[in-house]
Amino acid sequence: MAKRLIPTLNRVLVEKIVPPSKTAAGILLPEKSSQLNSGKVIAVGPGLRNREGEMIPMSVKEGDTVLLPEYGGSQVNLDDKEYHLYRDEDILGTLHD
Repeated sequence: MAKRLIPTLNRVLVEKIVPPSKTAAGILLPEKSSQLNSGKVIAVGPGLRNREGEMIPMSVKEGDTVLLPEYGGSQVNLDDKEYHLYRDEDILGTLHD
């Protein structure tokens, strides 16, 4: 049975992108060459409310590619896959092609 996690409040569920360890020609890449810590947003929570009760919208949406901090987040394992939960304000930015 497949599980679906819907984050609460201002949390974001991210699947980290693992960069390739070798090129198409078979050349092995050192670990330092792929320092970009990025991930794909799988699910987002509804957001937070301010003191007046108005909803503060999330800054990312499902499907976005985001830049993540080196440390932080909570690891979550669902259906033998590893995900991480971050707060919306912990995400450093979005990546675009």
